[in-house]
Amino acid sequence: MTRVWLVTGSSRGMGRAIAEAVLAAGDRLVATARDTSRLADLVERHGENICPVTLDVTDEGAVAAAMQTALDRFGRIDVVVNNAGYGDLAPIEDTPLSAFRQQIETNLFGTIIVTKAALPIMRRQGGGHFLQFSSVGGRIGSVGRAPYSAAKWGVEGFSEVLAKEVGPLGIKVTIIEPGGFRTDFAGASTTVTEGDPAYDATVGAAARFQRSYDGRQPGDPARAAAVLLQLAAMENPPLRLLLGSDAVRIVEAAEQAKQAADLQWRALSVSTDFQEAAGPLS
Repeated sequence: MTRVWLVTGSSRGMGRAIAEAVLAAGDRLVATARDTSRLADLVERHGENICPVTLDVTDEGAVAAAMQTALDRFGRIDVVVNNAGYGDLAPIEDTPLSAFRQQIETNLFGTIIVTKAALPIMRRQGGGHFLQFSSVGGRIGSVGRAPYSAAKWGVEGFSEVLAKEVGPLGIKVTIIEPGGFRTDFAGASTTVTEGDPAYDATVGAAARFQRSYDGRQPGDPARAAAVLLQLAAMENPPLRLLLGSDAVRIVEAAEQAKQAADLQWRALSVSTDFQEAAGPLS
């Protein structure tokens, strides 16, 4: 079955890989990006199957217009990929509030805005699939990435509630949690700041690791895009899917540590319940 996809942040990185895979599969694509000139080669190769739309995902009016463009061009929207986002690296102390707001606006509110705009369309259709990009940083707190992790943890909670609300309507939700992929996310798309030397052992180490890791990440964006095509074809897709061996390794260890800590402190946790009265009041 031919599907209509809407992919945010489709001009580079993971979004570009997804756009290429969607079109190669013969599906139709509404490709949104801040700079659609980067999509010119895809338009030349795929013609009427691609509709490029200039979009800032934090602009509610522009998002609504993009949805209408999709309907006008293709008549429906089957899969929405909330991929647009970025994450800078710096200590919390050295990150201005404006940077927190900007990253949370793009990564969290952008996802919320696009999702809310697409929801009535999918509800009327009686089906659809949201592929919500979170991150390993949406499952663990990533050193140096407090605004990004705060936003992605928000995406996780928002999308889990979404899945419970829209599942009975025939709409599917999958939260995508990538590890390190060879895109420009860790390069040109990221501002890296070690900050105060007091944080050298934590944020400084994370910054040095990122610089050395860029270009050596284990994740292949083309393989990730192929997985998304598989998810879109599933009758019962998972709510969450880790992408990459590093993501699996990191999250498995973190989940085991959390479970161990919960068990260690279980008695203290349950001690806050009301105690049953020993007998009737005299």
